[in-house]
Amino acid sequence: MENRKNFFHLHLISDSTGETLISAGRAASAQFHASMPIEHVYPLIRNRKQLVPVLEAVDEKPGIVLYTLVDPELAEFLEVRCREIGVPSINLLEPVLTVFQAYLGAPSRRRVGAQHALNADYFRRIEALNFAMDHDDGQMPEDYDQADVVVIGISRTSKTPTCIYLANRGIKAANIPIVPGVPLPEKLLTATHPLIVGLVATTDRISQVRENRELGGGLGMDHSHYTDRANINEELKYARALCARHHWPLIDVTRRSIEETAAAIVALRPKLR
Repeated sequence: MENRKNFFHLHLISDSTGETLISAGRAASAQFHASMPIEHVYPLIRNRKQLVPVLEAVDEKPGIVLYTLVDPELAEFLEVRCREIGVPSINLLEPVLTVFQAYLGAPSRRRVGAQHALNADYFRRIEALNFAMDHDDGQMPEDYDQADVVVIGISRTSKTPTCIYLANRGIKAANIPIVPGVPLPEKLLTATHPLIVGLVATTDRISQVRENRELGGGLGMDHSHYTDRANINEELKYARALCARHHWPLIDVTRRSIEETAAAIVALRPKLR
C-alpha cells in the first residue's frame, strides 16, 4: 500500500483578514480525506518586513502556500522565495481578477481589504445578525412580520446556526421551536412578510444529536423521553402535519450542511414571493 502522509502544512498569507483564504483552503482540503491540513494563518501582511519572518516559517515547515496579496511587488517577492524554498504557491485572487479585468475592460483598484468596506451591505448583515440573536428560540414574537425568514422545527434540527448563516447573507431570520401541544405564536400565523420554512431530519439523526448534547432545559422533558426514537418520531409527524396544514415548505437537513440548508432556503424565497 502506498505510504501517504496523514497531514500537511497549509500556509495562508493575506494582506487582509485571511477569511477568503481560510474558506478556500478548507474547501480544497475537504476533497482529500487521507490528508489533514495544519493551518498557519498570517493576516495583515503588507510589506517585506512582515513577510520575511512568514517565509522563514514556511521554510521551517514546508507545505502549500495560498496567498492574497494585492501589491504585485510583494506578491512577486513571495513567489520568488517560495520557488527557492521549493514549495508551491498560489495567488488565489489573481486568476479571478484577470478574468474580471478582461471581461470588464478595466483594471482592478488593487485595494487591500476592499471586501470589508463599511458599506450598506455590511450594516445590513450586522442588523440581520442582531435580529437573529434577538429572535432566537421563539423570542420577541411581536416582530415576526419584520423577518425575511422564520425557521421552525423540533429540537436539534439546526435552526439557530441556519439563522446565523442567513444573517451573514444579510437575511433577517428568526427561529421557533416546534413542541407538540404548544401552539405557535399568533404573530407568526398572521405574519405576511416572512417566508416560513420547516426543518426536519430522520428520527435516528435527531436522536443521535440529542444524545450527544446536553438537554434543553426549557423543553420540560427527561433525558429518556428527549432521546426516545418513538417520541421523536411523533414530534416529526406533528411538525410535518403542522407545515402541511399551513402550506409551509419543508427541508430535510439530515444530510445537509448548514450552508446547504441556508442555500435551499434562499432558493425558496423568490419562488414564494
